[in-house]
Amino acid sequence: MAFVDFLLSLPLLQTSLVLLVILIVGLYIFLTVTTIRKPNLHRYDSEKYFLTGNGDERRPFPELDDPSSLSLSLIVPSYNEETRRENCDFDFTLVRTLVYLVPSMLDEALAYLEQKKKDEGGSFTYEIIIVDDGSKDGTSKVGMEYTKKYGHEKIRVLTFEKNRGKGGAVRMGMLSSRGKHLLFADADGATRFSDLTKVESALNKIAPDENTPAISVGSRSHLQDDAVAERTFLRNFLMYGFHFLVWFLCVRGVKDTQCGFKLFTRSAARLLFPSVHIDRWAFDVELLYIAQCLKISIAEVAVNWQEIEGSKMVPFWSWLQMGRDLLLIRLRYLFGLWRIKEKSN
Repeated sequence: MAFVDFLLSLPLLQTSLVLLVILIVGLYIFLTVTTIRKPNLHRYDSEKYFLTGNGDERRPFPELDDPSSLSLSLIVPSYNEETRRENCDFDFTLVRTLVYLVPSMLDEALAYLEQKKKDEGGSFTYEIIIVDDGSKDGTSKVGMEYTKKYGHEKIRVLTFEKNRGKGGAVRMGMLSSRGKHLLFADADGATRFSDLTKVESALNKIAPDENTPAISVGSRSHLQDDAVAERTFLRNFLMYGFHFLVWFLCVRGVKDTQCGFKLFTRSAARLLFPSVHIDRWAFDVELLYIAQCLKISIAEVAVNWQEIEGSKMVPFWSWLQMGRDLLLIRLRYLFGLWRIKEKSN
């Protein structure tokens, strides 16, 4: 009561300032108690290795700080993808009972990459890293069938012991890659893989070599009008609210932060991924926030995209979780609880 009487005895402006200080101190204490300061870069022992094509030999993954030895690394975060079906007319004989989205996406990617290798006279080299984010089905088994067919120099499977989330899967895949350029693409194949040509061309314009930090992001913003017409009022409200929060709190100048088709130079990946804390859906926003803080060049390129059934996002609750994460991203960097790895000289 004495404290309340003290506040009542103060002029209105002073009372407001005292309450504001109390609020800020309380918020700082709450964030300090609930914040894990460092990104989760821990690996279980099994996550440090991949299996060769015959499945009986373990070899260690390389590290992102190593020099690049390939033209491109493709990271495919995957979680329980075996259970998602798609009606399509390609012939996939490795798994006979179901047509899975992971094979659908991989077949499209492999066809493009093999043709690109042929067109460039063999100078283009690549790898695909399938990151199984603690799946409870046969996602890793499907990936290993591709390793057996194409060899471990082209296809590697990184299997988590526990689920981390899409952000954690992408981060660990990037940290295990060998490419000069590094792309992550969603396993559902929603983005047409041949659009890599446009995305890569945009990256080369702002980054002539792998030592120049730069990002080229696929964008669905040109499809927004059609999406608004087809979605419910609630989903449109949540979408616009999320876009506003992204702009207000974290990232400006990028119309679509969430498209799962982003290409990085190796130097950009080295700066960004060891600093990303968010493991789930909002990790793209933190990634681009860090990039803008470090003044890394970002190109945004329109890509072809289609809605794929079987999304892991629950629309209402996922949007709320992402909105909460956006606020926490901004506050944790503002209070210095999270820090960004600076560019090396």
